[in-house]
Amino acid sequence: MIRPLILATATLVLASGCTWVHMAPGASAVRVIGAGGPPAGCAKRGEIAVSVKDSVAFYERNNLRVREELETLARNEAPGLDADTIQPLAPPLDGDQRFAAYHCGATAAAPGPAPAPASGQGARTYPIGG
Repeated sequence: MIRPLILATATLVLASGCTWVHMAPGASAVRVIGAGGPPAGCAKRGEIAVSVKDSVAFYERNNLRVREELETLARNEAPGLDADTIQPLAPPLDGDQRFAAYHCGATAAAPGPAPAPASGQGARTYPIGG
């Protein structure tokens, strides 16, 4: 009786370390910029609302992983709006976050790390491969 409970708990803990959201084709070219004013020379294409599970049963997921998955989901949606740049509109809340989507053209050709928000919280992301 105790053994299945231990196995289920171990599975839950191990699964929480995995990334459940994967980058879609074309999304790696989408640049993520820090919160603030709209980027100069860019045309706004709309807003993207994304959400992931921030807790599983009684277990709270790692905040950094939740943020990474929200950003990846937003990057996945950007090409559908003809956007090459996204910007968070607010920090994540209960697994939900909104991003502004922009088309910046040549200024977004080389995606790079996102600057840290002014509050000092957040994550920097770097493209993998390319």
